[in-house]
Amino acid sequence: MHSFGYRANALLTLAITILAFMCGIASLSDNFNYPAPTAQVQVLNINWFQKKPDGDDEISLTLNISADLQSLFTWNTKQVFVFLAAEYETPKNALNQISLWDGIIPSKEHAKFLIHTTNKYRFVDQGSNLRGKDFNLTLHWHVMPKTGKMSANKLVMTGYRLPETYR
Repeated sequence: MHSFGYRANALLTLAITILAFMCGIASLSDNFNYPAPTAQVQVLNINWFQKKPDGDDEISLTLNISADLQSLFTWNTKQVFVFLAAEYETPKNALNQISLWDGIIPSKEHAKFLIHTTNKYRFVDQGSNLRGKDFNLTLHWHVMPKTGKMSANKLVMTGYRLPETYR
């Protein structure tokens, strides 16, 4: 006969093996999800566009951010981190990214939203590079699963331009 300790060990080993197998299947099942999120951002107003005393450009924007990120959610999704970034080029840097807004979406029910906001974080460029500058607004998201690897993607929206003069 086997002792109680031996039987408990065998049962625990079986339970952990089954749990590991289920986690692997859950992680693999996300490979069959092909999300198609949509988003639209409107710049409603440029509240101010000024040159700071230290010579840097600073902008405040009023934005309408609408998105449908429900397709990112599967039964294995814990939450989605989403942020909106302004992206532009300067003579010094090929890519400048400034985060304007971010949020955490905890469930599929909250994944379709319309937000009217000013930029949550300061839109500042080191130098006087922003006058008349074309820029993109890019919605980035990071899907955080319950088990498995985290994935990230983005949606680039082009066609935005800053004024030629300070306001």
